Amino acid sequence: MLIPPFNFHPAKAILIGLFFLLPLVSNAQSITLANGFAHNDYRHKRPLFDAENNGYTHIEADVFLHDNRLVIAHINPYFKRNRTLENLYLLPLFEQVQANSGSVYEGHREPVTLMIDIKTNAKKTYEALQNVLEKYRPMLSSYDDGVVTTRAVTIVLSGHKPYDDVKAAKNRLVFIDEDLRKVARDTVANVARMASCKYSKLLKWRGIGNISVGERQRLMNYVHMAHKNGDKVRLWASPENKIVWNEILSCGVDLINTDKLTTLKDFLVERSAESK
Repeated sequence: MLIPPFNFHPAKAILIGLFFLLPLVSNAQSITLANGFAHNDYRHKRPLFDAENNGYTHIEADVFLHDNRLVIAHINPYFKRNRTLENLYLLPLFEQVQANSGSVYEGHREPVTLMIDIKTNAKKTYEALQNVLEKYRPMLSSYDDGVVTTRAVTIVLSGHKPYDDVKAAKNRLVFIDEDLRKVARDTVANVARMASCKYSKLLKWRGIGNISVGERQRLMNYVHMAHKNGDKVRLWASPENKIVWNEILSCGVDLINTDKLTTLKDFLVERSAESK
């Protein structure tokens, strides 16, 4: 049994559950998507829960440090004081992990990745983030004196990344989203857990006709290097169509960024069934 985080408020948890009208106690899920990434998840009608209802195991939230609070917002955090990282993500995830014997999804033992895209000063935001994450340490993957321990939720930092602080830490609860185009220079083990790049920085092909041999090989080379480092590969802002999705998956890309949760889920489920 995990120890509840400090400042744990059962009444708040009940209100959150009632507000979203979702069965959060068991969080049973018939499918989980290894290749789906819920981009800007907080912009959906029900942050976190819409992604979970579709089986997503990689979820992104933009975070601003505003008045010493980690506020979830896309551009303007000033009128969203109650939409905090803790209220929308960490506390509900913690409750699910408690209910599901140490997993976010019932029966799914792999960690769920929560990507935190830092929009304000890297160092100051990370300092505030560390204080909040400590309350949820029992469910978070960690790096301790050279050893990585995988738990129910893995935190990956993107945006304004405190790379030097993370690299220097002997004990931490976060990992870094590396630039895919720089993976050949990544020599520090256990700092990155993901390597990402904007689709158009690598590929011009939009799904019309066949992808060129050169572009395909270029992508596969980057994927190979990232996988050697133990990083999952993510392309963001890719064309939201099945032809492109199928091609980049066949090149070894691990995660497809999407705002179309149901459409990508249906595609991945169908693709998996066809491969059996």
